[in-house]
Amino acid sequence: MKPLMNIPPGMLNNAGDPVFNNDFFSRFRLRHADGPLQLNDKIFKDYLFPTFYGDVTCAIGIFLCSYDRAARLVARQLHEKIKPVKLTRGRSIIAFSCYEYKNVMGVAPYNEIAMAIPVMVNTSFRPPVIPMIVDSFSHFGYYIAGMPVTSYENQIRGNRIWGLPKVTQQVDIRQDGTDCVTVACEEDGAPYLTIRVPMKGSPREFDTTSYLYTRLEGKLLRSETNFRATFNVNKHMGLLFKKNVKAGKRFIEIGNTRSAAFLRELEIEEHPFQTRYAEHMSSCFDLPEKNVPAWLESLNR
Repeated sequence: MKPLMNIPPGMLNNAGDPVFNNDFFSRFRLRHADGPLQLNDKIFKDYLFPTFYGDVTCAIGIFLCSYDRAARLVARQLHEKIKPVKLTRGRSIIAFSCYEYKNVMGVAPYNEIAMAIPVMVNTSFRPPVIPMIVDSFSHFGYYIAGMPVTSYENQIRGNRIWGLPKVTQQVDIRQDGTDCVTVACEEDGAPYLTIRVPMKGSPREFDTTSYLYTRLEGKLLRSETNFRATFNVNKHMGLLFKKNVKAGKRFIEIGNTRSAAFLRELEIEEHPFQTRYAEHMSSCFDLPEKNVPAWLESLNR
């Protein structure tokens, strides 16, 4: 999808769309922020939150990377007391979640890639691997290292509301045989990231609540995200005991361009640790919490 740089003057009138009429969305109380968001000199919009996303196509590639490199990136961008989840053999994880948002409440459709590193926040208890598979870790969440999006309106929303590192770029999502392929491009059209996710796998139901940790105007924020879908999953748990395993095809390709520089620094391995693919996902993303836990607020002092 080509970048959309123009900002429509009005809100998309789709709140009554049947795609948002299911028991997932009925869990959440829609409300406005404290005031409209200024998008440019003339356009202000009073969005509803959490933002609802209906009938989403989602392809996720989860890859192993250098723990030390990921830790330096997280410390530099967030805080030294926020650490990546540690896996075996000196590694952590980066997950590339590729979204085709066909129905967004109040907003035109767009594509997006969230490049997320799982983290533990302000705690000395950081067991390896377990926070990725057990839901009871309150200090667990995700740091978003990069976020190309095809809509300039949504770049502004992400930058100004949450402090997300959104940039407006071309993001193409297509089917290639039995794979879903996502490509992010620089302004000149040069691809800098390609993620290939098998569309087939073992079906698994996900109904998940998690948190994104961001920094806005010097303050650490926590925002809740929720999704529900049946994903076709492929796991490669044996990679916990092996390093730099070769893949039979190119699941990830990282270019030698400006936008890809931080990805090259992470020493991402070529074989995916896990892939997930879903159609018809329901999801939502809320405003930053006004009252964060004391263990997070202490990092803002």
